[in-house]
Amino acid sequence: MFVEIYWPMSKAAATRQLILLKAFDLIYRNGFQATSIDTIIATTQVTKGAFFYHFKNKEEMGVALINEVIKPTMEENFVRRLSKSNHPADDIYALMKYLLQTSPDFQVQYGCPVVNLVNEVAPGSDSLNRALHGVLSQCLQAVRNSVQHGQALGQIRKDVNAGEVAEVIMMGYSGIRNMGKLLGAVCYQTYLKELRRYLQQLG
Repeated sequence: MFVEIYWPMSKAAATRQLILLKAFDLIYRNGFQATSIDTIIATTQVTKGAFFYHFKNKEEMGVALINEVIKPTMEENFVRRLSKSNHPADDIYALMKYLLQTSPDFQVQYGCPVVNLVNEVAPGSDSLNRALHGVLSQCLQAVRNSVQHGQALGQIRKDVNAGEVAEVIMMGYSGIRNMGKLLGAVCYQTYLKELRRYLQQLG
């Protein structure tokens, strides 16, 4: 699951984390633009003063949400899984299958929270874009490192461009997450089948 509240912690820290967790759930289901500060306050049952004590505006809260809730979860569920890989092609496939079919953090009808935010955030929201770029960069780097490790092990051809492979895989994942919101989980099967074929061709 996404980051949970752990005790003991100060009342202020617990309130901040509660706001972020409730905001994540609301934004994941309804979208960033459609989720107002008033809705977050009503759902968390904190005072408006408590909210603005921690975040001066919605954008600042969004940055904290990305850095303190989404990024650590992606590090745990994505980056660390690949960092332990000794069969990169198989493990990249297994990771994508896990994210699409097994992970308790994502629901088909709501897509991927990172991809959703990328789609919603305006080009002028520099702080949000930087935070999102940080999350996507760590995922791309994890796939790239895994492919390079496969090359070092002799499992993936030396002429393969690890950076391009990472981009293809992540672009495919992003796209199929969006398609799944409309077509349902059945479309994941096509992506996974073609992903396996693509990864096999790297050897």
